[in-house]
Amino acid sequence: MDEDAFNLSIRKFLKHFGVTAQREIESAVRKAIEEGKLRGNEGVPVRATLVIDGLLRDFHIDGTITLSGTASTQAP
Repeated sequence: MDEDAFNLSIRKFLKHFGVTAQREIESAVRKAIEEGKLRGNEGVPVRATLVIDGLLRDFHIDGTITLSGTASTQAP
């Protein structure tokens, strides 16, 4: 295995994922605020799941995205 090529490929995938996921999160949060589902001052629980077909199943990273500096725990 070429470690440099492998590492570069992983980094490209993660960069693409990160940029795309950020856009989706921003869009979903803005829409939820417009629809009154979020107030805009809370923390929103988030989960990212990674699956590598045949190699890795359901690896999860959980966290919270805060919508302001004074975030309450969750949506109404």
